[in-house]
Amino acid sequence: MDFLDRQDELRRLDNALRRPGGFAVIWGRRRVGKSRLLLEWSKDRDGLYAVADQSAAPVQRRYMAEAVRERFPSFADVEYPDWRTFFERLANEARSANWQGPFIIDELPYLIVADPSITAVLQNWLDSPQQRPSLVVSGSSQRMMHGAILEAGAPLYGRASEAFALRPLRPGYLADAFGGCSPRQLVSAYALWGGMPRYWELAETFGADFDEAADALVLDPNGPLHEEPNRLLLAETPPMSGLRAVLDVIGGGVHRLSEIASRLNRPASSLSGPLATLVAMDLVRRETPFGSHPRSGKRSLYRIADPFMRQWFRVIAPHRALLAVAPRETRLAHWARHRTALEASAWEELCRLSVPTLHRCDLPLAQLGPWEGAQRHWRGNNPEFDVVARSVDGQRLLVGEAKWPANPYPASRAAPRPGVQALPGAAKAEIVHVLFTPQADAPIDKTTGVHIVDAKQVMAALR
Repeated sequence: MDFLDRQDELRRLDNALRRPGGFAVIWGRRRVGKSRLLLEWSKDRDGLYAVADQSAAPVQRRYMAEAVRERFPSFADVEYPDWRTFFERLANEARSANWQGPFIIDELPYLIVADPSITAVLQNWLDSPQQRPSLVVSGSSQRMMHGAILEAGAPLYGRASEAFALRPLRPGYLADAFGGCSPRQLVSAYALWGGMPRYWELAETFGADFDEAADALVLDPNGPLHEEPNRLLLAETPPMSGLRAVLDVIGGGVHRLSEIASRLNRPASSLSGPLATLVAMDLVRRETPFGSHPRSGKRSLYRIADPFMRQWFRVIAPHRALLAVAPRETRLAHWARHRTALEASAWEELCRLSVPTLHRCDLPLAQLGPWEGAQRHWRGNNPEFDVVARSVDGQRLLVGEAKWPANPYPASRAAPRPGVQALPGAAKAEIVHVLFTPQADAPIDKTTGVHIVDAKQVMAALR
């Protein structure tokens, strides 16, 4: 698959090299594309890329020396007794060759696990007044990266000129990976694979045959993604398999803290740490209704954040025994039972994500933006709203409904939602009613003034 987007990340990495000896840090969950980003960036920056391995420290230094040999041919001719000697030699070679880097270490946590002293060595190396190449490190173990670099008191804290988490690709780039698919089909692709580049790469060869892709990659017990969530948890350092039960409960449709605690037979107070960890890992998202304080926990809901993980915990996790012995046609029938609901949930999410950039699209609604980030709204027995956002100038309130019908939606059926005046701030704002539907026969219902946004416009806004 072609390298897609990441222009902001490439620019931030370039910023780290604007002064000699710069230091940059990136982290993010597996499959999000960290290695691909670093390799693509390194190619045009005269960089030297090395990836750490899960082995003993002496073996790791041997492997790293072999990687450095690509630039300094004699570097691997000796054994390095410790990391201090390794990095001193690297700095000397770089000065002799007038090479300013970057030197890239992918999966730094593997080195830390084998020899924790490497963080102090890197600290001294970065603080040295002598000339040295710029350094970029990355890691999939977000807990380890935070503990070594990002938390106050960590050995490398405050030394990075650029430090950021790599997030999933924006959904609008699905059109580049799945060429020829309609906007509606791209929503279906997002419901399956989310924004994870590795999943896109595996599914790309199936094109628009999403059923076949789902079966071959996920439903089939021999598929490469059948055990994916377990691998993600085990890949953390230390492994986090103990959080699997929390994900199972949330993925099964339980979203309130009290109900999650009840299902697990645990006090609610004991879940604050596990939930915070899952949120930090981008595996769980904490939702609050529009207009409530972000830190208010009374009405918070916890949901699986990633579409792929949502479908895995809905379709795979509860039915492992069935899928283990089921033939292909049975697996597909089982998937078909859940597909529409998963796609409708993904569509609603995409609609909210698109709101802050809808003003860039060529549609009447664009003149009323820009808008702040959109949220859902719920409160007791009052009507629920799928998409609610305030305009940046505070004068308007976008109130949207997300529908996922099988056929194009008639604009004549669009109507303002009742109960809007109960929304926070609605009494003093102009209400802009929006219907989000994948296909419609007109951009606006002129009789009711309801704006209609389709999948093509949503995907365009999400590039």
